[in-house]
Amino acid sequence: MQIPFLNLKSTNQIYEAQITEEISKAVCSGWYILGERLKQFETSFANYCGVKYCIGVANGLDALTIMLKASEFPKDSEVIVPANSYIATILAVSNANLVPVPVEPILDDYLINPHAIEQAITAKTKAILVTHLYGRCCKMDEINAIATKYGLKVFEDAAQAHGAIYNNKKAGNLSDGAGFSFYPSKNLGAMGDAGAITTNDDAFAERIFALRNYGSSQKYIFDYQGYNSRLSEIQAAILNIKLPYLDTENNYRKKIANRYLTEINNPKITLPIADSINNDAWHLFVIRVENRDSFRQLLSENGIGTDVHYPLAPHQQLAYKSWNHLTLPITEKIHQQVVSLPLNTSLTDEEISYIIHYINTY
Repeated sequence: MQIPFLNLKSTNQIYEAQITEEISKAVCSGWYILGERLKQFETSFANYCGVKYCIGVANGLDALTIMLKASEFPKDSEVIVPANSYIATILAVSNANLVPVPVEPILDDYLINPHAIEQAITAKTKAILVTHLYGRCCKMDEINAIATKYGLKVFEDAAQAHGAIYNNKKAGNLSDGAGFSFYPSKNLGAMGDAGAITTNDDAFAERIFALRNYGSSQKYIFDYQGYNSRLSEIQAAILNIKLPYLDTENNYRKKIANRYLTEINNPKITLPIADSINNDAWHLFVIRVENRDSFRQLLSENGIGTDVHYPLAPHQQLAYKSWNHLTLPITEKIHQQVVSLPLNTSLTDEEISYIIHYINTY
C-alpha cells in the first residue's frame, strides 16, 4: 500500500467540476482583481469567523506583515513571537521593521507559554503575535489578560487554524487581528498562494484595505506606503466553493485524529494531548519520537509518507544568524523529535488502520 503524506489532487477531486466551472466564469468575466468574487469571500469568511471584517491578501506572510504595518508601531518596537513556529510568523515582524522576540513553548501542546510571555515584556514591547500551531488555539484568555495588563496588542497567526475554536469563538476572532494563509495544503486551501486578515476594528480594517492595494484609499490617491497584495478573483472563486465544506472536512480530520489518539499504542511515541479534540482544527497530527529517522524509515519502507514540521528551529536558521547563539531547549527538543502523520480528507479507514498498525510495530 502506498499512502503519501498529502495528495492535493485527491483532496481537491470532489470539487473539480465546480472549480473548473467557476474559474471559467471568472476568466470570462473580464474582472480579475478586487471584484465581486473577492467581496463574496470576504463577507462569507468574516461571517464564518464571527468578525466584522475579512480583507483578502496575496498570501499568509503578507497577511501578518500588513497587519503589523497597519498597527503603526514605532520602528524597532518589539513583538513577542513563538520560538516554535513556522518562520513566516517571525519574518512578518522583521518585514514590518519591528523586532521579533522569541518565547519558548509549553512542551505538552507546542504552543507559546503565557508565563514566558510576561517574562519577555520590556518597555519596547508593543504586541504579542501567537501561532495556533497544528490547528490548536493558544491559551488566549491568559494571553489577552497579559496584554491588557501591559497595554499590548494581540495578533493571531491562524494559518493552520481554519475553524479551530477557543471558548466558543473561532480562531481569527480571539484578538485584535488575525492573519490566515490559504496555501493549498491548509484546511481551507486555494490553488495557489492566498491569504486574509480578520478584525473587528473599523479603523484598523480601513488601513489594511488601503495597505493591501499600494496604500490607496481611492484610485490614484495614496495615504500610506503600501503593498501590492490582493487575493485574486480566481483564488477567491475557489475558496467560495470550498468554504461551505470546511466544517465537514474538519470533522473528518477529527475522526482520523481520534483514531490515532485511541489506537496508537506504543510507548516510544508521544501523542498530542487530546483535551480539546472537538475544538482543534487538526491541520496536522504531530507526534514525537526520539529516533525520528529510523521511525520515518520504517514507515517509508511500508509505503507511508510522513513530514517534519519543522526540522530546524527559526533561531537556528541562517536567516536569523544573530539568534544562532540562543539556547531554547524546549523548542530545540520539539524540532528534533516531531513527525507529522498523514491527516487529510482523502484517507480511507483502511489506510488509517494500515498506518496505525505500522506505528504500533515500531
